[in-house]
Amino acid sequence: MHGMTSDASLSRLRKRALEADAATSPGAADEIDIAGCATIAYSSEMPAHPVEHLLDGRSGPGGTRWISARPDVIEQIIVEFDQPQAIARLVYEVEEAVRERTQEIRVEASEDRGRRYRQILVQEYTFSPGGATYQREEQRLNLLQASHLRLTIVPNKNGSGTATLSALRLFA
Repeated sequence: MHGMTSDASLSRLRKRALEADAATSPGAADEIDIAGCATIAYSSEMPAHPVEHLLDGRSGPGGTRWISARPDVIEQIIVEFDQPQAIARLVYEVEEAVRERTQEIRVEASEDRGRRYRQILVQEYTFSPGGATYQREEQRLNLLQASHLRLTIVPNKNGSGTATLSALRLFA
């Protein structure tokens, strides 16, 4: 987005109050305030589980989460930074307590305003209601000038399901 934008075109992410976050999760000193310095672009969200839930500080098993509105569809979430951003660490969480399925997450970064991306991470998680239902991933990165961070979520590498993420945190 370039130039002036109307109120109607602003992401809901930019309008949410942060007071509740401060009480639920004191951020680390090096944590990047994604809501304050980026726009989140997303391919789909369920109204009851919007993309804001990735950043609301309510993480861990049973926490809030983003869920795609479309089952068995590969979804994308793109963090579009206002200014190029150094990123040293990425933390995300996934929870699936209902279905047995394998979800893949690919993380790519762009340093040229989204023209070219390079892959920095591919992870697969197999969930089963009677066994593993929650995964927290922490990855060291060495991004000095990231303009965009793209997460591609493949919900159904094995089994059927809907793309979901519980939390996304970035650290400088």
